[in-house]
Amino acid sequence: QVQLVESGGGLVQPGGSLRLSCAASGSIFSIYSLGWYRQAPGKQREVVVGALPGGRTHVADSVKGRFTISRDSAKNTVYLQMNSLKPEDTAKYYCHQPPANWGKGTLVTVSS
Repeated sequence: QVQLVESGGGLVQPGGSLRLSCAASGSIFSIYSLGWYRQAPGKQREVVVGALPGGRTHVADSVKGRFTISRDSAKNTVYLQMNSLKPEDTAKYYCHQPPANWGKGTLVTVSS
């Protein structure tokens, strides 16, 4: 089992930026299999940047042009750079390894 630990969440003003990290450890795996999801209060969990076969990614329309995923293989870490944050980005953000391995999440609050 791969362990996933997210960090980097916090309170940020609208228009601000944050970088989330997902540190992975455990069994042999590829960090290219990891993606990011989020769940806002009272809403279903949704994909933010999902991992696709071949190292490709699926980026949700709501974050296109604002959020970027990157990976550091040497550190077994996946990052989510979030720019131009909006109040509707407020959610708990989760690192995900298909099919059903999740981190505990990190909370992002966008508010003035």
